[in-house]
Amino acid sequence: MDERIMKETGKLGFGLMRLPHKGLGIDIEQTSKMVDMFLEAGGTYFDTAHVYPGSEAAAKKALVERHARESFTLATKLNASMLAVSATEKMAKKQFETSLERTGAGYFDYYLLHALDGNNYKRYEKFGIWDFVKENKAKGLIRHMGFSFHGTPEVLEMLLTQHPEVEFVQLQINYADWENESVQSRANYEVARKFGKPIVVMEPVKGGKLADPPEEVKKLFKAYAPDRSYASWAIRFVASLDGILTVLSGMSTIEQMKDNLSYMGRFEPFNEEEWAIIGKAMKIMGKVNDIPCTACSYCTGGCPQQIAIPDIFKAVNLQLGSGRLGDAKAAYEAAAPEGRRASDCIECGQCESVCPQGIPVIKELKRAAEMFE
Repeated sequence: MDERIMKETGKLGFGLMRLPHKGLGIDIEQTSKMVDMFLEAGGTYFDTAHVYPGSEAAAKKALVERHARESFTLATKLNASMLAVSATEKMAKKQFETSLERTGAGYFDYYLLHALDGNNYKRYEKFGIWDFVKENKAKGLIRHMGFSFHGTPEVLEMLLTQHPEVEFVQLQINYADWENESVQSRANYEVARKFGKPIVVMEPVKGGKLADPPEEVKKLFKAYAPDRSYASWAIRFVASLDGILTVLSGMSTIEQMKDNLSYMGRFEPFNEEEWAIIGKAMKIMGKVNDIPCTACSYCTGGCPQQIAIPDIFKAVNLQLGSGRLGDAKAAYEAAAPEGRRASDCIECGQCESVCPQGIPVIKELKRAAEMFE
């Protein structure tokens, strides 16, 4: 990838996965305000995906139709892994055309094969998606090609070896997952660096969990910088690593946007004291035995019982992470009405097949039923 692109892309990227909602749809008015704030602060990178409900259409209304095309860069993704088993190559490739129509962007600055791991990468090969993306890049419809990844470092190394045409990778990196055995943030980061690939970071705040870390971590951060948000520690940690193209933050409110821009508008890497503090936070987080759900909601779309799995897991974590028994019970009751409780799971396994965190969802739902029912 052109080094100029690395320098011109701001360290903060606007993730369009968790946009504010109004009623049943995305709040375009508030999203537009957030887009304007981001651009005015010098941000350029916007990230969406074909499978993010309403996101690409919102990008068209709040961004593409309101700002000059050269003033921003837009990334989206093709997801062949969440298609039904009976899906065809034509259905997979249709996503590219649909994304162009939804966004009205004309072309994509960054186009990714979505959520590759050891279980699904062969489907992208079977459908010829790698060559398909290269063909559209040659047509000028894609500027840079890459993929997002949720697998092991061994699979990542294999993919980067087999596909030298890849210009960047998107990885889940945060201080809680740095040495996590299932996510392997550090190991995957090191593979990408070995191949010299710029890295787009996803889940730097772990689906919002690191905006409200355990009390021991909060005390550690507050002792050093009382007025600094907990989220700022998470985002600045990954932004301080070498080789980072941008750090995606899935902002849902204007307040989150203001906070992120307050320290990322003029980004300063960690100093030695801050590196030492984040190292202590990593050790503390390694002791936390909660469910590593990031609330991506990939699991809910195909659930035949319509169980609100991320919300139920959030309730479980309230009890496991902080011992807030009353709040946890209330959160569970709100998330799990009759007929959609954890015990209503029929163990079909579709949720586990699409979970990027590799969570044993069926097992954790049984634990939730035991805790709350």
